[in-house]
Order: sequence, then C-alpha cells, then structure tokens
Amino acid sequence: MIVAAGLGTRLRPLTDLCPKPAVPVRGLPLISYSLALLAHHGVDEVVVNTHHLPEALERAARRHCPSSIELCFSHESALLDTGGGIRKVASFLRESDPCLLLGGDMLLDADLGSLVALHRSRKDAITLLLKEDPRAPRFGTLGVDAEGRLRRIADRVDLGGEVRAGVWPWVAVVSARAFEAMPDRDVFVFLDDWAGAMLGQGSDDVRAEIAGPGSITWEPVGRLDEYLSVNLTPHELAYLDADALARSEGTRFGPEGVIGAGAVLGEGARLRRAVVWEGERVPAGLHAEDGIFAGGAFHPSKGDTER
Repeated sequence: MIVAAGLGTRLRPLTDLCPKPAVPVRGLPLISYSLALLAHHGVDEVVVNTHHLPEALERAARRHCPSSIELCFSHESALLDTGGGIRKVASFLRESDPCLLLGGDMLLDADLGSLVALHRSRKDAITLLLKEDPRAPRFGTLGVDAEGRLRRIADRVDLGGEVRAGVWPWVAVVSARAFEAMPDRDVFVFLDDWAGAMLGQGSDDVRAEIAGPGSITWEPVGRLDEYLSVNLTPHELAYLDADALARSEGTRFGPEGVIGAGAVLGEGARLRRAVVWEGERVPAGLHAEDGIFAGGAFHPSKGDTER
C-alpha cells in the first residue's frame, strides 16, 4: 500500500493545484517513483488511498504504473488518518503475508526485498525501516534495543533499553497476524495507535532495521524548500533512470532548473534554480529564482520575484 491520502498542507499552494503524491519530481509524478520501486522488488498488487483531488492522483498513478503492477484505489471521503486508511483495505493487505506499507510523500531507494526477508526470518509482526540521518533533530527518531525491538516512538512512547535510533522514512513490513491487534475504530494513527499499542501490550515482535548513512536514499517532499531541492538534485536510483524517462516525455534539464514537458518561457524570461510544471506558459520578462512556476504563477520557496 502507498499511503497517499493526506492534504499536503505544508506544500501549499502547490497542493491546491495537485495532490502531493502527484507533484512532478524531475518531470515525473512523485508516486511513479514508489510504483517503480515496488515493481523492482517484485510487488505485483498495489492499493493507493486517496482523498484530496483523487482524480488527479489516479491519473498520475495510472499513467506511470509499471505494467507488472495491478493498481487499485481506496477513496476516503473523510480522512481516516494513516492507520484508518490501512484498516479500510485490511482485507486486501492480509492476502499478502507480509505486506508492505510506503508513505506517498518521499523519494526513496531502499532494498525492500532484504527488509522483507529479514522480517520473515525473525518472524516479526511489524518491521520498520529506520535511517541514521543528520536531519534527525527536525524529523524525530525511533529507538531500538540491542535485538532491534522497538522501544521508543519519538517522545510519545519510551519503554527503555534503547541502544540505537533512526528516522522513520515511512516504510513498514506487516505480517497478517498483526492485523489482529489493529484498533477497532475508523480513524487512528498507524505508528502510535497500532504499533505503539502493541508495544504497550508487551509485544516483543515489533522491530526495526536501521540503515546506516548513505545506504538508502530518502528525500522527503513535504515543504516547498524540500520540493525544490529534490527537483534540482539528480539522484541515481537502482530501480529507475528517471531523468531519461522524463526526457523522453519532453522534460528539459538545465543548469538552472527543470522545465516540464510542453512548458514555454516567454521572451526575456529568466528563471534560476526553478521548476516549471508541464504545459505552463511563463510570461515574457519574468525574472525569478528559487521557486516553482505552476498554475500560471511563480511560487518562491524563499526570496522575491521581480517583473
């Protein structure tokens, strides 16, 4: 499952135009990266939950879904939070033992096959992927003991015995039996109300695997500055030559930014460190930097725009 139903409020005004999992990252919708990653690791059935601008998200996902994946959607007319969205499709997810859960607001490259194999070998209920990351003070961390058992969830749950910690990039492997411990209500949080509750009940089979620095690629796409950064920085991914695919669809890359397929810059327009969305028409004479041109307007991630 790709958990993708959030409102993306921190990425406004871009998410007023497009749901966050469908925003273009180097010319491809963000969700296309997750779908390609899952296909690379042999996943052949994926459900995506939707809420905000669901038709746009479905179009983006279908357009770039690998042929090996059977794709379906679960629409939430009212948000069910991360756990409730999973509960809504529990019957689908329990058909695979274990199943994979991925957040829909990141660029990720990780060895999901090895994570699933480790989960199976330890016969755990839940395995989280963590990452040692210098951005930990901003995102918070989860802590594990010497056997990899989850002992701390940020500052909300702390059972003691922690020896290592890492950021959680919203990747989890979940065994079918773990669904028996799922809260019996429509709206709840996966990490606190499900995994955390299992810890509180004494479960010792909720674990995490910590990836060292440089061993996985994880780039969150939650804020305008993060969105601009991930677009301006090429990432070498094991599962996808994203830039080659985007170029074949008409995206242009240059030293100053990314110009989406079919976008046109008017005479004298100069953009630096910028992203222009597909099909946009940048007005003649516009001078701007450090931002995104989308929906007929330039949205700075910082600084000012001159005309």
